[in-house]
Amino acid sequence: MSPDLVNTHDKSVGAPIIELTQLSKVFGEGAAQVRALRGVDLQIHRGEFVAVMGPSGSGKSTFMNIVGCLDEPTSGTYYLEGLDVGKLSKDQLALLRRHYLGFVFQGFNLLGRTSALDNVELPLLYRGVSSHERRRRGQEALEEVGLMGRERHSPMELSGGQQQRVAFARAIVTDPILLLADEPTGNLDTRTSEEIMELMVTLNKERGITIIMVTHSPDMAEYAHRKVSFVDGVVQSDSRSDRAA
Repeated sequence: MSPDLVNTHDKSVGAPIIELTQLSKVFGEGAAQVRALRGVDLQIHRGEFVAVMGPSGSGKSTFMNIVGCLDEPTSGTYYLEGLDVGKLSKDQLALLRRHYLGFVFQGFNLLGRTSALDNVELPLLYRGVSSHERRRRGQEALEEVGLMGRERHSPMELSGGQQQRVAFARAIVTDPILLLADEPTGNLDTRTSEEIMELMVTLNKERGITIIMVTHSPDMAEYAHRKVSFVDGVVQSDSRSDRAA
């Protein structure tokens, strides 16, 4: 059973899911000190698909790591579904990631000698789900991302786009409230990138999963409802796209 950390009962689209107030992150000390985030105020609402952009060193990756509970801010507050994340212990943060967040990375991060289905089942194994239930949910997730019939293939037997689809299946198999995608099309060609972006749009629309995607590509960002651009650790712009409902 998942830990009762956040309120997942209110499924209404548009309700706030993330609230950041004066969020700052400082690395190092003295002359070597770097202020990666400088008092960021930002809200992301349930059901949004947000593209996060900015040049290298702008703070977007630090922002993503904090939202994903992989790092902690130096100051400021981060609320996820009304929960003050800064007050959680390391064990509670691990539970939060395991039960409520899904992650997709540029490099796919799949186990190379393991089948697509076993890769997808892995998060459920960590949660103690029975083997029969893991298999059922893993197969459903692979079917949802268009990989029915590829369950037994290893990553080496799949194309880059197919590997990324496996990564998405693994991310959604736990039914997360928030999906974090870090340059999900960075290793893919243009046509495959477009297919992956259409998959993300479908997951956002049909499942209602809130998605935050870091990307360097303006073309990929156009698939999102909203574009947030970071420069020098602050939000430089925050705009709605033509795809916004």
